[in-house]
Amino acid sequence: MKPINIGLMGVGTVGGGVATVLKRNAEEISRRAGREIRLTIASRRNVEMARDLVGPDVTVVADPFEVVNHPDVDIVVELIGGDTVAKELVLQAIANGKHVVTANKKLLAVHGNEIFARAQEKGVMVAFEAAVAGGIPIIKALREGLSANRIEWLAGIINGTSNFILTEMREKGADFIDVLKEAQRLGYAEADPTFDVEGHDAGHKLTIMAAIAFGIPMQFDNCYLEGISKLEGKDIQYAEELGYRVKLIGLTRRTEAGVELRVHPTLIPEDQLIANVNGVMNAVLVRGDAVGQTLFNGPGAGALPTASAVVADLVDVTRLMTADPGHRVPHLAFQPDQLKNLTILPIDEVVSSYYLRIQAVDRAGVMADITRLLAENGISIEALIQKGAIADGSAEIVILTHRVVEKAVNKAIAAIEALDSVAGKVVRLRMEELNG
Repeated sequence: MKPINIGLMGVGTVGGGVATVLKRNAEEISRRAGREIRLTIASRRNVEMARDLVGPDVTVVADPFEVVNHPDVDIVVELIGGDTVAKELVLQAIANGKHVVTANKKLLAVHGNEIFARAQEKGVMVAFEAAVAGGIPIIKALREGLSANRIEWLAGIINGTSNFILTEMREKGADFIDVLKEAQRLGYAEADPTFDVEGHDAGHKLTIMAAIAFGIPMQFDNCYLEGISKLEGKDIQYAEELGYRVKLIGLTRRTEAGVELRVHPTLIPEDQLIANVNGVMNAVLVRGDAVGQTLFNGPGAGALPTASAVVADLVDVTRLMTADPGHRVPHLAFQPDQLKNLTILPIDEVVSSYYLRIQAVDRAGVMADITRLLAENGISIEALIQKGAIADGSAEIVILTHRVVEKAVNKAIAAIEALDSVAGKVVRLRMEELNG
């Protein structure tokens, strides 16, 4: 049977890993796919560096459009990143009738609706397992393995850089800026870490998973993002004293009012498995009505783990190339005409529990004022601790609340901050039990 020719755009860390896996596991891959999958052409501006990574048997060019327009290429692999040139290349490949495999979460989260519509029109596939959680096969699990379920919610640690930073802050009692420098030294964080530590990367991935879980279009613009750069070590320490770990969590939940789509630092009970996923590892917890809770855990980045997901997509696409397009697994799990444009809830309408840290004058009546303001806004207290007085004669009060709508918490915080006995801003973190 005729080999499947692969055109690779972007020969960096992951692209080199794809070439390595295809070559090293060639026999195993062909046994699974039913035919040889062969890397034939690759593009990178630095041609010589690319040639060192893909080997002498692969044609290397500087212009990626030579890859998408090559008549012999059956499947295009896009590993360039971003959503400008990458979008042009992917749309051109689709227009040329070529299938696409991509690891580009931003491209799909922002432009996925258009890309999938074009692919549907042309009868080609766009596969993207590597776009979310690296080597963890979460896309296939959501789209196929859990297709009997009505997904209720999912929550994930889906950015390794942030998870490494939070792990180090907890284990070493270090400040954010010091751990960030260490992460940059080790290569876990970019020189400009904003994309990772402010939640954008996790938001792109969460947007993709929510679309598949609930059968909704990509809606990244409506995803609430809050990063970890303003977290203080004392809050991680206090959370641990109360039996919680702080993680950057991407959470999406279907409610009667709409869909929650949010990324933010979150207190998780320390006895939850996902709370103990540390370092650069990723994990996704999924709740289905039939299966209950399932946890997917593994490496969320790296050359070979991500290449594993890319090559798995190549095998899937190869198997299905001769299938009638109507019999293939839909890009977003649900048939295209069955997608529902459900309301994405603004963060003020989300219901959660909360961690509040308040710095107040250490005198009689202050605690009563604070608890009164919480009660007036319908907020009940689950736990409360008071830390010893500090140099200026004030004390820190840490409160855990029961579940309540966020706008009520915001109103209570504004009233508490207005008290003459309270200094500065109230620190607020969300808290999720993730137990059903």
